[in-house]
Amino acid sequence: MVKDENSPAGPDEARPAGDGRSAKAPKSEQTRTLILRTALRLFAERGYDRTTMRAIAQEAGVSVGNAYYYFASKEHLVQGFYDRIAAEHEAAVLPVLAGDPDLTVRIRGVLLGWLDVAAPYHRFGAQFFKNAADPDSPLSPFSQESVAAREAAISIHRRCLAGASTRPDPELEHILPQLMWLMQMGLVLFWVHDRSEGAERSRRLVERTAPLAARAIALSRFRVLRPLVRQIHAVLLEFMPGAAARPSAGAGPG
Repeated sequence: MVKDENSPAGPDEARPAGDGRSAKAPKSEQTRTLILRTALRLFAERGYDRTTMRAIAQEAGVSVGNAYYYFASKEHLVQGFYDRIAAEHEAAVLPVLAGDPDLTVRIRGVLLGWLDVAAPYHRFGAQFFKNAADPDSPLSPFSQESVAAREAAISIHRRCLAGASTRPDPELEHILPQLMWLMQMGLVLFWVHDRSEGAERSRRLVERTAPLAARAIALSRFRVLRPLVRQIHAVLLEFMPGAAARPSAGAGPG
């Protein structure tokens, strides 16, 4: 039975933790997942702007109040999407991370894997740009609220590098995964505006840039490039999200 819109969560639906997920009640987590899946389906079918919280609640079979209990606004469903797509991306690229040690192949596989996972949501992808462009939005990929999804994505790039036969310069090794994540964010922005059939231009962009990225990482070990490497390292430490807070990010041979 659908609850009254303004009714609080019942005893079998413990209050969610700070990230909106229930730590104690599986039923609550199932309800949250149902609402998110329904929202993503409606976004794909109707578009983001034409989908209301009331429509999402109705399709999910919950009250509007219950929908707002799990997601404070429609925009916060985008944060749920970030978390979901990060998990789906990680699962999709496991064969890439366990496979060919060639760095170009690994970078290409990781980025194409993201495009494959994101493909069903391309119609409302412009919401990514809207959130990312607002520096005050808690839904920006660079915000503290997005740290879980961001760290999950960076972890994929860290594993991509760790399993490669190409070794980067030691002074960049700890921060390169964040730089590769920024490369992925550039791909996301291009994908948002890509209107080619099946986002074919985005896929071509990956095919063209993956060898360049791998080559740049390989060249970072050359002594003649060390001054440039150190300058890049210093800039990344100062300006990358969260980098300054990680003591290990600056670790490297003296």
